[in-house]
Amino acid sequence: MSSTIAFIGLGNMGGPMAINLVKAGHTVTVFDLVPEAVKTVTDVGASSADSAVGAATGVDFVITMLPAGRHVESVYLGDSGILAAVGSDTVVIDCSTIDAATARKVGAAAKERGIGMLDAPVSGGVAGAAAGTLSFMCGGDDATFAKAKPVLEAMGKNIFHAGDNGAGQVAKICNNMLLSVLMVGTSEALRLGIDNGLDPQRLSEIMLASSGRNWTLEVYNPSPGVMETAPASKDYQPGFMVDLMLKDLGLAMETAIASSSSTPMGALARSLYASHARKGKGKLDFSSIYQYLGDE
Repeated sequence: MSSTIAFIGLGNMGGPMAINLVKAGHTVTVFDLVPEAVKTVTDVGASSADSAVGAATGVDFVITMLPAGRHVESVYLGDSGILAAVGSDTVVIDCSTIDAATARKVGAAAKERGIGMLDAPVSGGVAGAAAGTLSFMCGGDDATFAKAKPVLEAMGKNIFHAGDNGAGQVAKICNNMLLSVLMVGTSEALRLGIDNGLDPQRLSEIMLASSGRNWTLEVYNPSPGVMETAPASKDYQPGFMVDLMLKDLGLAMETAIASSSSTPMGALARSLYASHARKGKGKLDFSSIYQYLGDE
């Protein structure tokens, strides 16, 4: 079923996601501060608006993909925000990765206005956004999730309902904290093997068939030349940037402090990625932590 959709925020992730909505037959209006980003989506059939509120007015769904919590607050809240411009017949979906507290705050403001809202951060990277194979981790009530799911399925293949508002953000940072730990551990193990005369291809095969098997070995090997499709074999071009992983690990640490949770491995991973970024590697793929361990 075709819907009218506003998509706000057309960066590396948002642009491909909006394009997939157009390809699925939805009527899409877009807004972004970068004209070139808007053109990429209007070239495939979307229309554009002069403001976020202009795009959001009179549509079935509003989807946002923004850099940080402060941007989400700015776009949604206040007298000139999206929530003041849409009615209860509009479903709002924020796909940004932000702190859970902000997601709950904006979700509560939407609820006060009778507007259904999901926080729905994604996993899968730029490649998943382009291929329409993202995973969505959603926080919100059951009714809103049910309404939003068909639209999300035009952009992803795994749509999860994690719980109430904010739960999607918590699920996302838990996932990415674990991913960072797995990437550091896999890189460390491969480096140890190489330093002791093992071939990284052969060692990867051994670990894949043994108890060390994990996602980074299966589809994202950090050692150059082992996996042709991985960023490591493409000079660590992202992919998922170090800077973005560092952002997510910062959110994880903030959440851990708020809930008095013990996350020693996550804290260590954040420290390693922060050091890597300080060496000018922030724009490389996060699997380039393999290089950092080799340098050390």
